[in-house]
Parts: sequence; structure tokens; C-alpha cells
Amino acid sequence: MLYLITNRKIVINNKYFETIKDSILAGVDAIIVREKDLPTEDLMLIAKEIKNLIKNYAAKKVTLIINTNEEVAISVDADGLQLGIKDFLKYKRKSNILIGVSIHSIEEAVLSQDKGADYILAGHIFSTKCKEGLKGRGIDFIKAVKSKVTIPVIALGGITHINVKEVINSGADGIAVMSHIMSAEDPYSSTLLIRSKIDDVYRNKQI
Repeated sequence: MLYLITNRKIVINNKYFETIKDSILAGVDAIIVREKDLPTEDLMLIAKEIKNLIKNYAAKKVTLIINTNEEVAISVDADGLQLGIKDFLKYKRKSNILIGVSIHSIEEAVLSQDKGADYILAGHIFSTKCKEGLKGRGIDFIKAVKSKVTIPVIALGGITHINVKEVINSGADGIAVMSHIMSAEDPYSSTLLIRSKIDDVYRNKQI
């Protein structure tokens, strides 16, 4: 599974929707719309446009997930809602929408599963500009989390086509990337490259 986390502030030449379209064409499985600073009205417009891109360009099911803003998620009929652990612990599910939780420890992973999360985003695995100055938790973190939970574990943080095989082989059910695609000069090729690396791992496991 390949998740794209959006960030309009890092795209080249303001090609936000074009970058997302390219990622869809190249095979992302899910898009997490994470534009945390936007008011609800603006986020709604972006979410609707991304949903249209999925409808018009996806050759397969692409899961649409909204970060934090439940109003937008429900309004655009998104597939999922991504929450931080603190928000999740206060959250009362109002629909059948998928709930993902961002975790940073084994304890948070277990708690998220026990409280009914559908999947978790576990990070950050490697050093990344998004968490500058903070050391990555490494692939042993993925292994440890996987040993404690049965829900899908999506790894994120500094993952590229160079290290993605290592992450998947550690037990991650998928990976999430932001800058590797959103800030790429050629988002289509960057997505296709990491997509092919993921597929290679699963193909080899089946042999």
C-alpha cells in the first residue's frame, strides 16, 4: 500500500493538483489530505477537487482520507479520517468512516487498536525534514509495533525508493510519503519508482 500525504507548501511551481493527479496515474492507493492550516471552507474545496481527480483518473480504488477535519470528511463522503492520538481518544465514531491514528510509540499503537482504530500511521522511521533534528525510530520500531497489533501498520518518515524495500520487509503493511512525491520535479516518475519497489517486495514474497 502506498499512501500520499499532501502538502501544498512544498510542491514545485505551485502544481498542487497536477502533482496529485500524477500520483494517482502512477498508482497511489490512498491520499491523506493534510492541509492543517486551512479553514474548513478552503479545505472542503481542495478535498472536493482531489475527489474529482480520483474519479476521473484512477484506474483502481484510491482511498480518500481527510486529516483531522471530520466535517470535511463527512461532507465530501471521504473514505477515512486521520487523527492524532489525543484527538482519537476523545473521538466518538459517527459513521462507518475508516479511522486512522498517527502514533509514535508502541503504547500508542496498542491503545489505538484497543480503542477501535482501523489502521495506524507509525513514524517517523527515518530522519526527515518534516521532523528536522529528531532521530528516526528505525525499522526496529515497525517490527516492535507489528509484534503488538494486528491492524494495518503504515510506516512514514523519510521513506524513499531507496529504503522502501527495507521498510516493507520489516513488516509494514504499507508506507506513506509526502516530500518524495509532493516536492518531486517529476511526481509521476517518483510515484512510479516507489510503487514498483513496493510491488517487487510483494512479488518476491509470493515466489
